[in-house]
Amino acid sequence: MHNDGPIFQRLMDDYNVTYDGNGINGERLAHRLDELAKIGLTEENGSNRPGFSKEESAAKSLVAAWMEEAGLKVHHDGAGNVIGRLEGNDPNVPGIMSGSHVDSVPNGGHFDGPLGVLLALEVAEAWKATGYRPQKNYEVVIFTDEEGATFNGGLHGSQALTGNYHIEDLKKLVSVDGDSFKEVLNRVDLSLESYQKAVRDFSEVELFVEVHIEQGKRLEKSGLPCGIVSGIAGPCWLEFTFSGEAGHAGNTPMDDRNDALVAASSFVTKVAELPRKVNDTCVATVGKMHISPNGVNVIPGEVKLYVDIRDIYENTRNTLVDEVIREAKNIAENHGISLSFEKKMETPPVPIKEENQKTLENILREQSIEPIRIPSGAGHDAMIIGEKTDIAMLFVKSIEGISHNPLEWSNLNDCVQAAHVLKAFIEKRN
Repeated sequence: MHNDGPIFQRLMDDYNVTYDGNGINGERLAHRLDELAKIGLTEENGSNRPGFSKEESAAKSLVAAWMEEAGLKVHHDGAGNVIGRLEGNDPNVPGIMSGSHVDSVPNGGHFDGPLGVLLALEVAEAWKATGYRPQKNYEVVIFTDEEGATFNGGLHGSQALTGNYHIEDLKKLVSVDGDSFKEVLNRVDLSLESYQKAVRDFSEVELFVEVHIEQGKRLEKSGLPCGIVSGIAGPCWLEFTFSGEAGHAGNTPMDDRNDALVAASSFVTKVAELPRKVNDTCVATVGKMHISPNGVNVIPGEVKLYVDIRDIYENTRNTLVDEVIREAKNIAENHGISLSFEKKMETPPVPIKEENQKTLENILREQSIEPIRIPSGAGHDAMIIGEKTDIAMLFVKSIEGISHNPLEWSNLNDCVQAAHVLKAFIEKRN
C-alpha cells in the first residue's frame, strides 16, 4: 500500500466518501497531494519547489507518471511544461486544456498549483474508470515556474507556450542566486533555444480552464466549497514622490513645516477609501514606501511610495487610477508639497466570458452548490493563456484564506466537489 503521510491522513480524516462517484476518487486525490508534498518539504511542513529547480522537476516527473497511468500521452516541451494528451473522438477540432503548476514560493503551501493540476488529471482518471471518451482532445498541463521564486517574476511556462515574452528581456534576468536565465535553464536540461521552441499554436485549443485555491475568505464566509472566477484583475503600479523640506524636528515650528510624510500619510489614507467609490471589485494598496532622510529627529523631506491598483474591468480600473492621481495632486497642493508620479507597470485585466460563467452556474446548481462569482486579484497562468484563447476558472475554498504559507489548507470534501464541477464543465463543452 501507499506510504502515506500526515497530509493524507488529515485530508481523509473528515472526508465524506459519498462525494466519490462517476470515477472521481477522493482517496486517490489525497494520496497524490500527499506524495507531491513530500517533494521539497520544509522543516515547517511547507513546500519549497522553486521554478526551474530539481524539486520542481521531480514533482513534474511524478505527475507525468500518473498522467501515463491515466492513459495520457505525455510531452515535455522546451520550457519544461508537461502536457498529457487524451485524443478525442474528433482529434481535428480544437481541444480543451486544464491544469496549473507545481512550483511553489519558498516555504509555501501544498495546494496552490498542485490542486489545479491534480483535479485536471482526476477528470481523465474518471473518464478512464467509466469508459468515457471526450469528443474533443483533452490536455492536462503543468506550467513551469508560475510563482517566480527563482527570478522574482514568474509565469515563464505559460509565457513560453503563448510566445508572450521578449527573449532579450529574459537574457537580462538574474536569479536570486546570481545566475542568468540561460544558466538556470541549462541546469534542468533546457536552453534558450528550446524555450523559444515551446510556443504553441492556440488554434488547436478552444478553452483553458484552471482550478485554483481562492487565497481569500469569500467562499469560507459563504460556506461554499467552490466558486466561479468572474475575471482576473489587471494591475497598474504607480510611483509617487512627495517632496517637501527636511528640517530639525526640534527647532522647526509646526506651522512652518513642509513635511512630506504628513502629506503622504493623508494620501495613503485616501487611497484606502477610493476603491469602494468606484465599484466592489477594484482594490488599491500602498505596499512600499521610502522616507528620506529617514532620521528620528529629522522632518521627512521626501517620501516615495507605490500604489498597486487592480480590477477585473479595465474601464473602472482606469477610473480608479485617475482618481488616485487626482487625490495625490490635491493633497500635495493643500500641504504645500511638490509631487511627481510615474506609471511603472500596466497590465490589462483578463475577462471571462459570461457564457462560461453561466454554464458553471448551472452546473453548480445541479450539484446543489449555490453559485458565487469572485474576482481574482492575483495573477494565474490562465491570465497569460487568456490572451490566446477562451478561459474559465474555478476557486476552491481556502481555510482562513491562507496561502503561500505552510498553513495553507483546503478540505478534501471541497476539492472533490470542485473535481465534479470541473468534469461536468469540460463534458458540457464537449
